Amino acid sequence: MPDPIPLPGNVADLRREYTTRGLRKEDLLPSPFDQFRKWFKEAQEAELLEPNAMSLATADAKGKVTARTVLLKAFDERGFVFFTNYESAKARQMAENPQAALLFPWLALERQVTISGSVEKISTAESLAYFASRPFGSRLGAWISQQSQVIPSRKLLEMKFEEMRKKFANGEVPLPSFWGGYRVVPETIEFWQGAASRLHDRFQYSKDANGKWQIERLSP
Repeated sequence: MPDPIPLPGNVADLRREYTTRGLRKEDLLPSPFDQFRKWFKEAQEAELLEPNAMSLATADAKGKVTARTVLLKAFDERGFVFFTNYESAKARQMAENPQAALLFPWLALERQVTISGSVEKISTAESLAYFASRPFGSRLGAWISQQSQVIPSRKLLEMKFEEMRKKFANGEVPLPSFWGGYRVVPETIEFWQGAASRLHDRFQYSKDANGKWQIERLSP
């Protein structure tokens, strides 16, 4: 096999020591949702850029995996909600294989949260309530984007946007039938905190046979 092509800037030598804080089991709240809420609030208070940005990984029936960044828009004890086009590549994969993983990379806090579980569509009423709260331009954008489809140019998008702007000039934009929300229902939630010498602190919440959340430390 040919030798690997070296990356510029000595990428292999890029590293930093994690020393900001550690994480102990006694620091964790019994509910992973309460723990997530606590860390999410701290990410907001730290003024991280897009603290609700999360990587979403999905796979089709053949196991082909894709990942992209989406925005968390709601969460509670039922799961974690994001919105998208129901005809997009990720939607097609989730229809074939209703499992997904989420990753919140709060690197400035030396933290990550990973969530794995099943996926389900939320109700139309829930999607409508969120859609109505979006800015006017975002609601128009949902109508014109054939997400993941090949298009000839950006000019086409701009022309369609202008058409929709005129069509819904009164500001009332209905919910598209092909757009709405998904909920990732967690089976495991892992909280990762960077530590010195790569001995990172990792704790995973998972449900036992009685449906109660248990916490286990994972090796880094």
